[in-house]
Order: sequence, then C-alpha cells, then structure tokens
Amino acid sequence: MNTLSYKTISANKATVQKEWVVVDATDQVLGRMCSKVAKLLRGKYKPSFTPHVDCGDNVIIINADKVKMTGNKWTDKVYLRHTGYPGGQREMTPQRLQAKGSDRLFNKVLKGMLPKNRLGDKLLGNVYIYDGADHPHQAQTPKTIDLNVLK
Repeated sequence: MNTLSYKTISANKATVQKEWVVVDATDQVLGRMCSKVAKLLRGKYKPSFTPHVDCGDNVIIINADKVKMTGNKWTDKVYLRHTGYPGGQREMTPQRLQAKGSDRLFNKVLKGMLPKNRLGDKLLGNVYIYDGADHPHQAQTPKTIDLNVLK
C-alpha cells in the first residue's frame, strides 16, 4: 500500500490562495453576520484550512451602518473596558460605539470571534469596513458573497 497518498497536506504562506470578498451588511443581524465573516477571515470554508496559517480571504464589509441587532441590544448591551486606574471602568453601548464609527463596532465584535494571539491580530487586519455602498478596493476585483447561503 502506498503511504504517500495518505499524508495530510498543510498549507503555508506561499501555497495559500487568498481572495477578496465583498459582504453587504444591509439588514443583517450583527452577531450572526460577524460569525460568518470570522469564518471567512479564518479560512474555515476552504478545503485547505490550516489552523496556524492565515489562509482566509480579505473581506470588505459595505453598508455597515445598516446592520441590525435583535431586541433592545442597541441600548441595553454593555461593552466594558478599564483604563488601568482605580475606578477606571468605562462602559459603552453598541449605539454609542457605532456613532463613533461602524468600524469600531465591527472590530470589537470580530476580535472576540478570532483567536487571541498574533494570528488573530493579523486576521483582523484583513477586514475592511465601510459605511456606504462604495469602497476603494475595485482594483482587487472582489467577488460578492451572500452570507445567507453560507452555513
């Protein structure tokens, strides 16, 4: 029996096939959408997925200002941070976070869904978030993906 045919193929930086993908956030639920975007960033939808390599796609999110949240999460959900000083705990709602920029809200949500290491930091750099319908990445010829089809 030929044992060479049973070897696992592991992708590396040189052999990985990265693509550019456009995702429309209009009327999408924030958490459900971001979990699928995190899988795209990670490369989990590809057959050559390797856990320790950046094999995911570059994702462009358009219409980020038109995203939805279910229930009263816009005002009731609280994100906590600490300044490092005594009594320095600060809280922020998604509504106030999006008022400062939709990219801040999406980055906060996506960062929690990616690995907490150097790879996760690098993967977060592969997402580009824009409030309007146009983006400056036309030269990369990105393809549009419907997230409702993905599992």
